[in-house]
Amino acid sequence: MEYSDQVKNRLKRIEGQIKGILRMMEENKDCKDVITQLSASRSAIDRTIGVIVSSNLISCIQNMDEADARTQEDIVKEAVDLLVKSR
Repeated sequence: MEYSDQVKNRLKRIEGQIKGILRMMEENKDCKDVITQLSASRSAIDRTIGVIVSSNLISCIQNMDEADARTQEDIVKEAVDLLVKSR
């Protein structure tokens, strides 16, 4: 699977958030503020997982060929399993 620049940029923003959180910790910022930023980072990661899984799902279904033993239902089930496993 090819990952779009959009997805890569999302991860770079998340990386920046994490670095910012580390900096907050080093500066002994308030626990509440650190947790708020950690929660935002986790949400951003969850959204990125959703984007990757949905893009892959679309690609798999569009590129199905007769040699593929999987059905569309199998592919959707795999995608749902990935999302469930990520939580």
